[in-house]
Amino acid sequence: MKSSYRLVQWITNFLAYAVLILFAYIMLFPFLYMLATSLKYQTDTFRYPPRLIPMEPVSVQMEGYDEPLPLYNVTLDDGTEKQYALVESSIKIGVYAEPNSPEVTYQLPLSQSRPTGGATNQATVEVNGKAEKLFDIEVDGQKLQVIKVGQTALGRFVDPANPQESVLRNVRLTPAVENPTLRPENYSEVIDLQGLDRSLINTALVTILVVIGQLITSVLGGYALARLRFPGRDQLFVVYLGTIMIPFVVLITPLYQLMVAIGWVNRMAALVIPWIFTAYGTFLMRQFFITIPKEIEEAALIDGASRLEILMRIFLPASVPALATLATFTFLYAWNSFFWPLVIINTGNRANHVLTLSLSILRGRASDNANLVMAGAAIAILPPVIIYMLAQRFFVESAVSSGVKG
Repeated sequence: MKSSYRLVQWITNFLAYAVLILFAYIMLFPFLYMLATSLKYQTDTFRYPPRLIPMEPVSVQMEGYDEPLPLYNVTLDDGTEKQYALVESSIKIGVYAEPNSPEVTYQLPLSQSRPTGGATNQATVEVNGKAEKLFDIEVDGQKLQVIKVGQTALGRFVDPANPQESVLRNVRLTPAVENPTLRPENYSEVIDLQGLDRSLINTALVTILVVIGQLITSVLGGYALARLRFPGRDQLFVVYLGTIMIPFVVLITPLYQLMVAIGWVNRMAALVIPWIFTAYGTFLMRQFFITIPKEIEEAALIDGASRLEILMRIFLPASVPALATLATFTFLYAWNSFFWPLVIINTGNRANHVLTLSLSILRGRASDNANLVMAGAAIAILPPVIIYMLAQRFFVESAVSSGVKG
């Protein structure tokens, strides 16, 4: 009985972990595919079906050719597979058949067929009630009169060890010889193409200043609303908290007009100053400060400590989880902000671009280079992911311990 219970428990745990792993993979796959594509060659990004592991085409240098030639796994007539080099990628091939035996076809380059009777007086033959032009070809030393039933394009592959041995095959249906590889040069190329180094510096500067500004204003406002008594405090807090419900699209026009009046249009200050005040941050810090016992603060006041000393020496060390949570949310918002920079910063002013603007322009400039677009996206995504992973412990602790008292 006990062993059967353990078996059922083991199966239940196994199924639970299997389902969790499956959904985790589904959630992480787009991120993993982005990273893998950012390290691929351009030709590998459009491969179908898509694959996760970056692959590099293998090439060989042959005598008589200036550039290395790509290698392919060619299936020969006897069924064996051998590595051949592609020397011509598009040879026009005619598909011919004898008028009396249309099921037997021959594939020859168009240059190896001649119109029967000449181009001006080409002979014809009736096949299934339809007149078909005749062509002269040579197969295994035998001259035949055939009709053309189709046309295609094939590639000419040669044996690198014996260049005299060649075959014609469909290039798209012939698998290339490839090895797993990484191409980190994509990151340097995308930085040189769009100047992402400057955009990265601008984004980091704006984000750091916004995070620091919001932490300062939220801590001071939260402490004042949580501990200082003054007329209309609660009413002021309710009104200030109500601003969270105002959609940003309602504020965009008056805020832009204010920036025009101040003269901050197309300047970095417009990306920082309007966003260092946040009702959410003030609410978060107020709720956390309320949880700190008043007896500690009263004892510090009796000992002669000022309000600023109490805030710096007692409240701030105790509110590290709330500060980390607010810093994480502010970092993610400031780093990924797109609409306001698009409105306030001219697209031609590349010196003041942030990452979101540069990526929007890169999407158009490198539309045929998915590996470069993914490299730019990875540059923009990796820092927030790292910050969130580092601050996750504080975020969970704050979510449990803050916002429970009013």
